[in-house]
Amino acid sequence: MQPVATQLQRIKQIFPVNLPVIGMIHLPALPGSPGCEIQEGFPKAWSRIEDAVMADAKALADGGVDGIMIENFGDVPFFPGVNPVHVATLMTAMATKVRQKARKPIGINVLRNDGVSALAIALASEAQFIRVNVLSGARVTDQGVVQGAAHELLRYRHQIGADHIAILADVQVKHSSPLGGGTLLSQDVDDLCHRALADGVIVSGSGTGKAVDLDALKTTKIAAGRYPVFIGSGTTIGNLGEISKYAYGFIVGTTFKVGGVLDAPVDVGRVATFMAEVAALRTKVNQ
Repeated sequence: MQPVATQLQRIKQIFPVNLPVIGMIHLPALPGSPGCEIQEGFPKAWSRIEDAVMADAKALADGGVDGIMIENFGDVPFFPGVNPVHVATLMTAMATKVRQKARKPIGINVLRNDGVSALAIALASEAQFIRVNVLSGARVTDQGVVQGAAHELLRYRHQIGADHIAILADVQVKHSSPLGGGTLLSQDVDDLCHRALADGVIVSGSGTGKAVDLDALKTTKIAAGRYPVFIGSGTTIGNLGEISKYAYGFIVGTTFKVGGVLDAPVDVGRVATFMAEVAALRTKVNQ
């Protein structure tokens, strides 16, 4: 088993600041997905997607985020596991362009639970971390039963020489419910860290943009111990001060969008305002 120090080191090397903020890029529907308009041909469709993604990347970087995560959010309905090969290929190309433009640490999430593809994309695009929705246990989702992938993913990471890439994993992931009676949150966190070997834990609200339950956050923080806890949804300027007491960092999507609307473009002004609040919190931590 890996020592905790090794897992902590991966995260701290990526995010050497207090309260790191990861901004989300929700990719539009990629070619092959029902929502992708591709009648005019692949080149034009891809150019339209790239323009939208690059604009979001620039807004996040200019607004001052500490990292960016790229997710195939537009590819509904999601595959429960492995995605078609072209998804990994297209996301690799896009992630490489985002990294080169934004010059920020990059993360990959391939929905719904394709950690192997996320890891391969991260290695090829020189991204530094991935997100896995169900690393251990099993959850009932709108894609059916999604099962933990730790046994495969951790071995694959080692086999392809990607041990430097950190794995952030959700506990009791949003848009899901427990299989059967479920287990205690604290036990799920413990399993995630010590048996599934996640480098960091993500705790979210019940759905995209929904605020995390404060009691669940506190329980996760206690159970995680030295492992970093990221808040994966619903962080706003209004609740930032309270939840920052129990969080290592934040993954922020909806709050950064124009008008706080999920499917809108990223608003650089909203990002900058949020990051100013984070900077003030960092000053207090360092005092």
